[in-house]
Amino acid sequence: MAHKQHTRNVSGPSGPSQRQLRAGELIRHALVDILREEDIHDAALAGVSVTVTEVRLSPDLKHATCFVEPLGAGVEAAATSGHEGEIIKALNAHAKFLRGQLGRRLDMKFTPDLRFRHDESFDAASHMDRLFDDPRVRADLDRRDDEGED
Repeated sequence: MAHKQHTRNVSGPSGPSQRQLRAGELIRHALVDILREEDIHDAALAGVSVTVTEVRLSPDLKHATCFVEPLGAGVEAAATSGHEGEIIKALNAHAKFLRGQLGRRLDMKFTPDLRFRHDESFDAASHMDRLFDDPRVRADLDRRDDEGED
C-alpha cells in the first residue's frame, strides 16, 4: 500500500501561510523603521534611501528574504543607478546588526536570519510599460478595442 507523505504548509502551489504573511509584514514594517532611524556606517549606504517592498519567510519563520529597492534605482540620473548590487551587498554585510535591531523591536520567538535581494518587479513592470508603448503593440491593442465595440 502506498504511503502518502504529509507535508506541512510549505510555500508551494498553495503559497505562503497566513502566519508567514503576517510575520513578513511585521518584519517589513520594523525594517523600514530601522533603516530610517538607525545610522549604518557603510559608504555604499551613505545617503541612500531603501524601500523594503516585501519580506518572505521560510515555513519555520527562521529565514527571511527581504526584497529591497534603492530609491531611484531605475532612474538614470539617480545616484543609486547602477549601484544596486553594492547596496544589496552592504545590506547583507550588516544583516546581523539589522537582525539584532529587529529582535529588540519584535515580539517573536525567534528573530529570523535576514537575506537581502534586489526587487526585480519594478524592472519587469517598466519593461511591460515599454512593450505597451511600442507603436506596433499599441496598434494591435487599438484594433482589438475597435473590434470589441461592434
